[in-house]
Amino acid sequence: MMDLWLYIGFSMLENYAMFYLIFKLFKIDLFPKEMIFASLIMSFISYVLRTVYELPQVDVVVQVLLMFSFIWLLFKIHVFYTAILTGMAYQAYMLIQTLYYFIMDNAGLFDGDLPYILSISTFVLQALSAATAIGTGYFLSAKRKGFDFVPDKPNGKIAVKTWEKVLLILNIPSVLIVLLTMYFANYLSGLFFLVPTANAVILYGYLYVSYKKDRGEDEHFSI
Repeated sequence: MMDLWLYIGFSMLENYAMFYLIFKLFKIDLFPKEMIFASLIMSFISYVLRTVYELPQVDVVVQVLLMFSFIWLLFKIHVFYTAILTGMAYQAYMLIQTLYYFIMDNAGLFDGDLPYILSISTFVLQALSAATAIGTGYFLSAKRKGFDFVPDKPNGKIAVKTWEKVLLILNIPSVLIVLLTMYFANYLSGLFFLVPTANAVILYGYLYVSYKKDRGEDEHFSI
């Protein structure tokens, strides 16, 4: 039972951190109760898929779909922009976490297994990743940084222009990198540095295109 609560607790922290970071980046109002509820549901399903059915790859896909569903249906973001926010949230968080994992793994804190197990090293990795994501979101908010182009009308019509199409296309490699992270950690640990590198490149693409999109609407985001 303790394993269940530890897994759910740290998983909730991570999910909450992803919601917090992406909402702060796009200057979307926070709804803490709803964020906690969504994080709890996602964490419980993750626990069942990973520890009961031992399907970590399926869990990755399910978690992405759940985040998409919650941002769209619970937080009332337009479905098109929901796809963009979901992809960017995972890309940003995976960059943070894979960097920490790379450092910790080279320091000998993992025994060659995937870090998605119940261990102190895993909890430290999750706590550091979540704290960094929340800290980054808080910094963006305090410095009034971020993007304003995501509309607050979930059912309104939007004009899909070039920048929107590019942002949507970036979701494809984003999801693939998330899926490949576990494979590299388990079977190609010597090449794991490629994962955070790829994450950084894709995230830069997200931020650059978002900046161009925002600037085109007379909004400015200085990096």
